[in-house]
Amino acid sequence: MRAIGIILAGGNSRRMKDLTRQRAISAMPVAGSYRSIDFALSNMTNSHIQKVGVLTQYNAPSLNEHLSSSKWWDFGRKQGGLYVFTPTVTADNNFWYRGTADAIYQNLSFLKTSHEPYVVITSGDCVYKMDYNKVLEYHIEKKADVTIVCKDMPDGFCAERYGTVILDEDQRIREFEEKPVVARSNTISCGIYVIRRRLLIEMIEKCALEDRYDFVKDILIRYKNQKRIYAYRMKEYWRNIASVEDYFGVNMDFLKPEIRDYFFKQYPDIYSRVEDLPPAKYNMGASVSNSLISSGCIINGTVEDSVVFKKTFIGDNCYIKNAIILNDVYIGDNTHIENCIVESHDTIRAHSYYRGENGIKIVIEKNERYIL
Repeated sequence: MRAIGIILAGGNSRRMKDLTRQRAISAMPVAGSYRSIDFALSNMTNSHIQKVGVLTQYNAPSLNEHLSSSKWWDFGRKQGGLYVFTPTVTADNNFWYRGTADAIYQNLSFLKTSHEPYVVITSGDCVYKMDYNKVLEYHIEKKADVTIVCKDMPDGFCAERYGTVILDEDQRIREFEEKPVVARSNTISCGIYVIRRRLLIEMIEKCALEDRYDFVKDILIRYKNQKRIYAYRMKEYWRNIASVEDYFGVNMDFLKPEIRDYFFKQYPDIYSRVEDLPPAKYNMGASVSNSLISSGCIINGTVEDSVVFKKTFIGDNCYIKNAIILNDVYIGDNTHIENCIVESHDTIRAHSYYRGENGIKIVIEKNERYIL
């Protein structure tokens, strides 16, 4: 593909609450064995983009560890590859990334030393599958300056949390509002952009000269009448992880057979870093229904409508329902967990009871498991 990729993975969201205290949103575990950023990386390699830069910042150690080997996404190559950029103090700059445009500006040499004519920009906190070649073909056909992937959301959807667009008959964007007080459209931006590389460099440099730092507000919205900005409508599954409810909903979606089939059985595949773990073990008394159980787990109790991540132990007579159990959790005997997200590396003492009454409850218990 005649493009390089940029994945924006440095953001933070207060609506994720305690879930992002130890990791970036892009490193959030999804569907039992994946991370949020795996979907963007897999889309890049499946679209034959050979050079990808990941811009990280907030709570990056877990994400950087996940990206430490690029071979899992087939970026281990002599030309191109996977580049991870973190904020760096230099003689000319001692700021962290002050926004998405500033993050690109601080790594502008990545764009200037590349030779591909186009750039695909996406975020690392969305779950979807897409062939960026189709977006690029549409971009060239429309003779667009910028193409934004958009999606029509159903009635009742809270579009105020996203950027909303109004299109004309030719699919050109005429109005773009970022998180409006009252949304005038149910067509939202998916945070995926295609733009010519030289034009991007020019606009980013102009932003920096004017002390502007946000890619959406200071480039897309500001230039919507000066540049030809078009929308590419996406009809397939797409979901953003920006709150606890979003995160819970994304994982629960993978309990639906049609969603699992779309992501895991239909070409192209989704790739992730693989750990050498034994298959899940189900002991006498275990009962599992409509759940995802990952490698390295030992199940003794009852699990219903839940997603259980790697290396989790569930004790005797436990009842786990409508829950997400993150990596390396020990759950003691006779424990009841319902409508909850259990943080990774937790040790839940025997005879515990956790139930989310008004929404999803986040359970954090850092007990010492070896003296229980």
